Amino acid sequence: MTMPRHFIGLTAFGLALLTAGPASAVTLDQAIIDTLQNNPGVLSQAHEIESRKEELRQAKGGYYPTIDLAGGIGYEDSKNASTDQVWKDYTRKEAGVLLRQMLYDGRATTSEAERQDARIASASWRLKAVGEYTSLRVAEVYLELLSRQELLRLSRDNLKAHERTLDQVKLRSESGVGRMADLAQVEGRVARARANVISDENNLADAQANYQRVVGSLPQDGLVQPTGIDASLPASVETALKQAQDEHPTLRSANADVDASFAQYEATKYRMQPRLDIELGRTWGDNLDGVEGRNEDMTAMLRLRWNLFNGWRDDARKRQTAHLINEAKSIRDNTRREVDESLQLSWNAYKALDSQIAYLRQHMEASQETRDAYDKQFGLGKRTLLDLLDSENELFQARRTHVEARDKRLFAQYRILAGIGALMPSLKVGTPTVEPLPEDLDTLTQSR
Repeated sequence: MTMPRHFIGLTAFGLALLTAGPASAVTLDQAIIDTLQNNPGVLSQAHEIESRKEELRQAKGGYYPTIDLAGGIGYEDSKNASTDQVWKDYTRKEAGVLLRQMLYDGRATTSEAERQDARIASASWRLKAVGEYTSLRVAEVYLELLSRQELLRLSRDNLKAHERTLDQVKLRSESGVGRMADLAQVEGRVARARANVISDENNLADAQANYQRVVGSLPQDGLVQPTGIDASLPASVETALKQAQDEHPTLRSANADVDASFAQYEATKYRMQPRLDIELGRTWGDNLDGVEGRNEDMTAMLRLRWNLFNGWRDDARKRQTAHLINEAKSIRDNTRREVDESLQLSWNAYKALDSQIAYLRQHMEASQETRDAYDKQFGLGKRTLLDLLDSENELFQARRTHVEARDKRLFAQYRILAGIGALMPSLKVGTPTVEPLPEDLDTLTQSR
């Protein structure tokens, strides 16, 4: 029987994935590196870190002196002792330069710098968290694509096995030995095997679409089946939970946010403190305040400024930042619960699959032996067609279940590593960085 091509055909890309050799195939760590270097979500977080570093530079600018230049020319009408109490008109000219150096500001500058330091730490840990999540997502679609390729191969092998059985039954029927019921039965099984191939072709196409959406491009030279990473896993769930509390990047980012909120609270206290500056000034003037001619001054001053009342705004600001501390703590505590829950679920899934995999392999091997024995016995007339078809289906399902469990077990391991913030290090993948800004910043506005 000639099968329509759409029943067993693969797209050219799908076929390339199934036949590509490992020498040129894309490994999981390569796929993750490519994704991290080009993923907009990851890059935006990396840019946020650089932006916050510039905010820290702004905050530390408060330690340095400021120099201001001022000048003006205009009309003046004066009446004072210099003009003998008579209104006189002048063309007033003035210029001046002032250097101001902060000596004391109630730790306002220090607190703001500490806050920005904490915000940089928070953003840095958030970048690692985004990297871990993105790496885990790449691992998921990578394993899904591999799994779908192998499941399609199994469906194709299953179809070929049923077609061989169909040929045998046809020969028997044509020679008058077989029964028409047997022929109808095996034709029905072949039809179902073809339907399975079509379903797996569609599943492979979906897996390809998911891979392209996450990674950004399809692997032209195939993929490599990753090996187990049992040696990288914690010894127990208790050890894993302890590591997660110490190293999970999302939790460490939340801790940094708490530090930032404390620094912000400390910064509000400066508003209730005096500010002391040293000021060095030089002014030049002409026709100032009714005095004709040139006027020059040089000053060196210690200047104290202290706001005594501003409508209780400082007190409200202080209370606001106290609430922000409690908000940051609550977010951190909730994050800790989510990290613990996610890790516990990942560990449970891994242990269950780890316990199942040996039995599933045993079932697959036993089904293989049974099918082979039944095939020989069927040729000798010692087994019915139904026995053979059932054993073939049993082997097919056992193989599929083993493949799915194997890849789910591996993904559960990756979930555990991501749950303790160790997925990228275990795969030797570094945190992505961004290119420095160009010398001419205006070039950034030429493209949107």
